[in-house]
Amino acid sequence: MTLDQLRIFVTVAELQHVTRAAEQLGRTQSTVSSAIAALEARHDVALFNRVGRGVELTAEGRVFLTHAKAVLAKAREAEQALEELSGLDRGEIAIFASQTIANYWLPPRLAAFATRHPAIALKLEIGNTAACAEAVKEGRADLGFIEGEIDEPELSASLVASDELALVVGNAHRWLRRVPDLPQGLTETRWALREAGSGTRSSFERALERMGFAADRLDVVLELPSNEALCAAVASGELATVVSVSVARPGVESGRLSIIPLHLGSRAFRLIRHRERQGSRAVQAFRQELGVSDKS
Repeated sequence: MTLDQLRIFVTVAELQHVTRAAEQLGRTQSTVSSAIAALEARHDVALFNRVGRGVELTAEGRVFLTHAKAVLAKAREAEQALEELSGLDRGEIAIFASQTIANYWLPPRLAAFATRHPAIALKLEIGNTAACAEAVKEGRADLGFIEGEIDEPELSASLVASDELALVVGNAHRWLRRVPDLPQGLTETRWALREAGSGTRSSFERALERMGFAADRLDVVLELPSNEALCAAVASGELATVVSVSVARPGVESGRLSIIPLHLGSRAFRLIRHRERQGSRAVQAFRQELGVSDKS
């Protein structure tokens, strides 16, 4: 059993698809299939059921997935320990960030760090807040950046910035002619929102709770996995959404979107890390550049 086989197995398990796993790993489909087949044959156990065009883990596969992720996390720690010997002359930082942070707040900071430390590879993966927390817990990411709050005892969270949410509609929306009494009037339109688990969705729902308005009263007809997709959907019809002010700004400036006055408060951008993993010198240097101390 090799680390490469474990990486292939974990990727297939997470994507539940051999072809998509091969594309993500930069391998051929036959290479990925052969690696899985070799694992199953060597240990005489079926790790996946083939269902339609995809795959799903067997009961044995689900047990093995936990151990495989743990081994890969330990392997990354061992690699980082070797990188410590060369200080900041080389190394890698694996970062997972939620969408608003990854697309708007984080890029200039990554670019500045890369300019000062050109031999350090920065690898960024993007997903929602829940996926970010999971990646840091499992050791697939050294650092995570999330919007809002999480309840994960294994993780520490440090405030790095804040952001404002905006209620956004397209320029054909009837609210531009007459805005109802809010928040009760929020039931008078249909909604497009981010998926459950995203920081934007969670922050919006908490803001509604503070107003005494139950989020489940909203007529949510469309859930989309990206902020840009939300803005495009809202700009073309009678839907409303909530996104970051930074996300909405280009659409507002171009005249495709409008912001409806409703104070939804600010939400925090937080850097998260695993409490029991110190991180390489490169990781520590990046945290320090963001103003986050080693003790936080």
